[in-house]
Amino acid sequence: MRTTAEDRASVLVIGLGNPSRGDDALGPLCIERLQALNMPGVELLSDYQLQVEYALDLLGREQVVFVDATVDNAAPFRFAPVSAAEDSSYSSHAMSPAAVLQACSRLYGEAPPAWVMAIRGVGFALGEDLSAEAKESLDDAVAFLSERLCTLVSDSSPTNRS
Repeated sequence: MRTTAEDRASVLVIGLGNPSRGDDALGPLCIERLQALNMPGVELLSDYQLQVEYALDLLGREQVVFVDATVDNAAPFRFAPVSAAEDSSYSSHAMSPAAVLQACSRLYGEAPPAWVMAIRGVGFALGEDLSAEAKESLDDAVAFLSERLCTLVSDSSPTNRS
């Protein structure tokens, strides 16, 4: 039985990446570590890439966090808000977080507030293991994100809504 938007966890975290491509595994590995914390009010998903179907997963959420590996920022990670925007990835395959938020807005009227956690990686070749640098970045990112998720869930709880 599929859950309705009203039955969903208030916070959704989506980890992106390919576990067989070295540091590209950072998104899914972050999700694995967060799963071990068993945080109420948080739903965790993992996939290779975003697609338009994820717009449906955003319904009924108070907050969304997209987690992915990057080479574009300083270690260990960057945590920044992301807004709905049509961009060059706006298609039905391999979309950016901004494009998924835009699809959600177009299809359902509005998208929830969202953030991107970009975890610094250095090696993305097929068959590589996670680099030592990425392991350190992942440790820091999970520590930050687990604390942040506790705050997001508490801010989203019915008793704290205005």
